[in-house]
Amino acid sequence: MIPSSTDTKKTLFVLLGPTGVGKTDLSIDIARHIGSPVISADSRQIYKEIPIGTAAPTQELLDRIPHYFIGTHSLADYYSASIYEDEAISLIERLHKKNLSLLLSGGSMLYIDAVCKGIDDMPTIKMEIRESLWEQFNNEGINPILEELKKSDPTHYEIVDKMNYKRVIHAVEICRQTNLPYSSFRKNETKKRPFRICKIGLLRERADLFDRINKRVDAMINEGLIDEARSLYPLRHLNSLNTVGYKELFLYFDEKCSLNEAIEKIKRNTRVYAKKQITWFKKDSEIMWFNPDNKDSIIKFIDQELNIT
Repeated sequence: MIPSSTDTKKTLFVLLGPTGVGKTDLSIDIARHIGSPVISADSRQIYKEIPIGTAAPTQELLDRIPHYFIGTHSLADYYSASIYEDEAISLIERLHKKNLSLLLSGGSMLYIDAVCKGIDDMPTIKMEIRESLWEQFNNEGINPILEELKKSDPTHYEIVDKMNYKRVIHAVEICRQTNLPYSSFRKNETKKRPFRICKIGLLRERADLFDRINKRVDAMINEGLIDEARSLYPLRHLNSLNTVGYKELFLYFDEKCSLNEAIEKIKRNTRVYAKKQITWFKKDSEIMWFNPDNKDSIIKFIDQELNIT
């Protein structure tokens, strides 16, 4: 349990875990149990044009329980974890006036951290700087941008994940915008929240999880993922579409691989992402872990946190 900055009974339950583990169905049960809507912490389900490839909740689920941050933005909109932090905290504070217990559910690591820990305040980037950097990346690759980061901020260059081009580009955006090192803005201080935070982690045996991921990809294909991706092909340059499920199919449309190869790449890259999520979440000692099939144990844990007998 993460202590709050005030003596309050307001609680935010955070349901998290890797993709494909079974968060969606369980989030409905938990939300109904505590009388809460579902606040999504998914960085891709926020886009309305890609419901199949992001496994967004169906209209039936949305009709059963109110959801927030599902299909609220367009792929062309600029959105970030920092914006999400501001909007989610504002929403939570508003909902807490009626509901003492709320549920946040998702698997996007940065979005969850944005709510639970907060993100360092960063300058707003001018659109021309952002567009210039992404154009450079698309034309020249990441190496010239890495070299610029090395000169502008050698401290951050030493620790940044150089394979994560989004983080590299964002750091250089800050350097260009401010003429200051990106690292000078990184405080890494956990912000105090006026509510308790209780994290519930979902995990399965790896073979079971990977089997579920493979089957879910097959289901997406059957539900129309190929047509969904094809309709978005003209927008493939958007950063919001540089994500698993779409970038592989774009390669297929470009005749750089077969359809079967694209589908297998989607499965493999989704499994890789799931492993990354697990590694990230396992570093957090505040998480209480459960198998999602043990719903009764999870509900009992929630009741104990709420002192329900």
